Amino acid sequence: MIVSELNKGDYHEFYQTYIDKLPGDKSLGSLLMENQRELEEVLSIITPEKLSFRYAPGKWSLAEVLQHMIDVERIFQYRALCIARNDKTSLPGFDHDAYVPASEANRRELEGLKEEFINVRISSIDLYASFSEEMLQRTGVVNNNKTSVGVIGFISIGHTLHHLELLKKKYLI
Repeated sequence: MIVSELNKGDYHEFYQTYIDKLPGDKSLGSLLMENQRELEEVLSIITPEKLSFRYAPGKWSLAEVLQHMIDVERIFQYRALCIARNDKTSLPGFDHDAYVPASEANRRELEGLKEEFINVRISSIDLYASFSEEMLQRTGVVNNNKTSVGVIGFISIGHTLHHLELLKKKYLI
C-alpha cells in the first residue's frame, strides 16, 4: 500500500496534514523504516539537559513531547490491530492533553524514553508487516469516523514527522 492509493473517505480531514507530509509513491513498510531511522537520528542528538526544555510557557517539555509520541503510536497500533482483526467495535477518541500530565514524563530518564520509543516503533513495523493487503484495506470506526488499517499506519508516520519537525524548529534539536 502506498500513500497515493489512500481513499480520502477513509480518514477524517484533520489527518490530512499528516498524510501530506508523506511521499505518495512509497510503501507503508518502507516509510515506517525510513521514519525509524530519522527518529533514531533525532533521538541520538538529544541530551539529558534538554528534556525539561519548553520553548514557551505552558508548552510541553521535550520529555512530554517524546512521551506523547510514544503514547500516540501505541494508541494507533491498538486501533489498527482492532480493525485488522475485524473487531467491529467503534473505537473511542482520546484526549492527548489529558495524557501528558498523567504520563509524568518529566520524571523519566532520557535513555528510557529513547529506548521505549524505538521499541514501540519496531513493534509498529512488525505489526504492519504482519498485515495482509486485505487487512490494510479493512475499515472501522475511530472517534466516530471511518478509517482503514493502512491509513492509521500512514497517519502514525505523519504524526511522528510532525513532531520531529517541531523538535527541530522549536526545541532546537
